[in-house]
Amino acid sequence: MVSGSNGTTSFMTDFLQKCGGYSVVDGGFATELERHGADLNDPLWSAKCLVSSPHLVRKMWHIDTESLIFKSDSDVEATYITMSISGALCAEIPCEVHLDYLDAGANIIITASYQATIQGFEAKGFSTEEAEALLRRSVEIACEAREIYYDRCMKDSCDFTGSGRISSHPVLVAASVGSYGAYLADGSEYSGDYGDAVSLETLKEFHRRRVLILANSGADLIAFETIPNKLEAKAYAELLEEEGITIPAWFSFNSKDGINVVSGDSILECASIADSCEQVVAVGINCTAPRFIHGLILSVRKVTSKPVIIYPNSGETYNAELKKWVESTGVRDEDFVSYIGKWRDAGASLFGGCCRTTPNTIKAISRVLSNKSLPSANLNIQM
Repeated sequence: MVSGSNGTTSFMTDFLQKCGGYSVVDGGFATELERHGADLNDPLWSAKCLVSSPHLVRKMWHIDTESLIFKSDSDVEATYITMSISGALCAEIPCEVHLDYLDAGANIIITASYQATIQGFEAKGFSTEEAEALLRRSVEIACEAREIYYDRCMKDSCDFTGSGRISSHPVLVAASVGSYGAYLADGSEYSGDYGDAVSLETLKEFHRRRVLILANSGADLIAFETIPNKLEAKAYAELLEEEGITIPAWFSFNSKDGINVVSGDSILECASIADSCEQVVAVGINCTAPRFIHGLILSVRKVTSKPVIIYPNSGETYNAELKKWVESTGVRDEDFVSYIGKWRDAGASLFGGCCRTTPNTIKAISRVLSNKSLPSANLNIQM
């Protein structure tokens, strides 16, 4: 945890310098869990896996070599699988989403807490204490994945550089905080329309305990993601100040027109709120179609000098009634990456993906950014 205004101010710029000037954020989490076979048709969405499928979040099995029974390393649910094994036994079998993104080149991995709320867990029958433990567990899993990644690099299981030395990269764990609309699970995170009954105080009290838990969970920073309106941005900023939270944070908004956030509030006004918040070390856009990102970067840059973070979705559209993503202007991984040069030149410093992007997307982004001499003018980009 970073304390003091000076430390918070330099936190992200120092990290970007360690990364070579640009940083890679991971990609779609829930949609990647679904690709691995998880059923997330639930109000908890990706947070459901903290309860039912923790092995998909960070699959890490300890093997009892005598009984050949695998026990999942989870404080919430112990799952046993009896298997016959031929050949040599491995002490660890890492195969999960966080590690997939680390192997792809991500410098920042985001926890499975986007839709994890105390209120949401309580609605499923968990006690307040159990709900808080699940929030902490989301961070622990990501931190464990980082340690596994570093350990594998130390044990020669990463790629080698030309000099024969193991190549690894600095990694931060960002604790995800989704919007109030994400908790409602009614699609309002994509409209920002909470109704007149939801006030600034309503939002602050809804988020307060969750933010406090995540701020003291061992994460490096908090990612306030998919912020759909100015009111919720203001609630986050006031909450950070009221509680004296010193852990760094980023604010990222979503847009459906490239001019405003999804509620219709001005992106300039929303980004200004983030800029004025001392704890915020990066401001940007997520879960937005790639074709809108360039203009939004330029808008954000008008009101803040803080690093700009962008992690768009694939370009598809989420249908709240059908509760699934539908084709619109979706782009393939390689087409998604063709925008990176232009986004970089517009002023973005942190690049990743949101819903429906994959480790292949992140791997391609990492390769583009590692080629510092790549001229954006040579990219065939249609916005």
